[in-house]
Amino acid sequence: MKVTPSTRRHFLSTAATAATAFTILPRHVLGGPRFVPPSEKVNVAVVGVGGRGTQNLRALLQLADVQVIAVADPATTYNLEAFYYKGLGGRAPAKAHVEEHYAQSTPNFRCADYEDFRVMLEKEKAIDAILCGTPDHLHAYVSILSMRAGKHVYCEKPLTHSIWEAREVARVARETGVATQTGNQGHSNVGMRETVEHLRAGTIGAVREVHAWVGTRRWNPKLTTKPADAPPLPDGFNWDLWIGPRNPRAYNPAYHPVAWRDFWAFGGSSLGDFGCHDLDAPTWALDLPPPSRIQAVSAGPTDAEIAPHGCMVYYDFPARGDQPPVRLTWYDGGLRPAAPAAMGNFPLPGRGVIFVGEKGVIQCDGAGGAPRLFPETLRTAPKPAATIKRSNGHHRDWIDACKGGDPASSHFAYGAHLTEIAHLGNLALRLGKAIEWDAANLRVPGRPEADAIIRGTYRKGWEIA
Repeated sequence: MKVTPSTRRHFLSTAATAATAFTILPRHVLGGPRFVPPSEKVNVAVVGVGGRGTQNLRALLQLADVQVIAVADPATTYNLEAFYYKGLGGRAPAKAHVEEHYAQSTPNFRCADYEDFRVMLEKEKAIDAILCGTPDHLHAYVSILSMRAGKHVYCEKPLTHSIWEAREVARVARETGVATQTGNQGHSNVGMRETVEHLRAGTIGAVREVHAWVGTRRWNPKLTTKPADAPPLPDGFNWDLWIGPRNPRAYNPAYHPVAWRDFWAFGGSSLGDFGCHDLDAPTWALDLPPPSRIQAVSAGPTDAEIAPHGCMVYYDFPARGDQPPVRLTWYDGGLRPAAPAAMGNFPLPGRGVIFVGEKGVIQCDGAGGAPRLFPETLRTAPKPAATIKRSNGHHRDWIDACKGGDPASSHFAYGAHLTEIAHLGNLALRLGKAIEWDAANLRVPGRPEADAIIRGTYRKGWEIA
């Protein structure tokens, strides 16, 4: 995706009086909306401090020119020990972690905490930027409200919960001119950049076939639809706020924390979770447009509420200039491709991507792993020139963009396109038949039932347009 001049942010570069360690002044006092001088700290608030949100919070705390001044989450605290994140989630432990981090340098520092991020946006005028780490169904709402409030935004992947939302988020980002970054961290790895450079340089020749897989499983393996029981709501948890734009339903621990990804109302299963990571290198390197045709096959029970245990998705992309058509196949739930003959006895990792070219094969591990070339004779060829600027770090690049530097490389224009490709796989999976995609008109010809999935539904007061 090319970055046009209209996507770059222009900031004043004159010096301004810095806020003191104990008083955080709003930027409008210093120099206008979105004004963050290069010498100043960027005041960041984190919305959604569960497992992934907390990981992002810790990454921000490592940046000397970032000050986390507020956190927001509908839950006071909850236990993540049953999941790979471990530890605690919620605004109370997040607030404590931030204050502990700053205690030595700024003993009187206090991190504000809020149940509702909208109240935080209204009251905390000093916020420059928002990092959104909520469940998927709130990504677009949080991002769009924050951008319209003049805040720079980093949003976890997938950028949105629906295809239409992806288009809207990209549009608002373009209109507001704020600095954005999608949370597909592998995009900033040097390994992904090297893979893209090999493919663009023609190291393995023209590519017509790509395979991407992840060895995930359902968080709720015994359920065949949404849960029917309604256990007591945990103390300190605003379930209605967590539901957000979705129609009300009873609380159940099958949804929160983390396991919400199994349910179409809140997440997008493994493809929604990992697609923006492992479809990234193919999309970037091969300049993939929206696919023209998608077919999906489910593995295990699924219905209108819950995703299957696994799936295979076949994406067909048209020719682009001198590049031939490409078929990209996605596998999850334990399914994986057969290794091409050129790879010999090399064992496939539990997660990865394979590019099959006319001259050979490139295999890389998931989320930006370094390229492995097959057959071995290709490894003696000169390494392609480093034509892609190396990243200083996924969060670092976003903060630099907030200060008027180059746009982060997974800005919302790119992240929205990548998210749309991932969600089209789930659209075909939910419809149960192969689909043709009319990207220009955002529809599946002859399948009006697809519209509700493409655009999503919103309860009153939670609309984003």
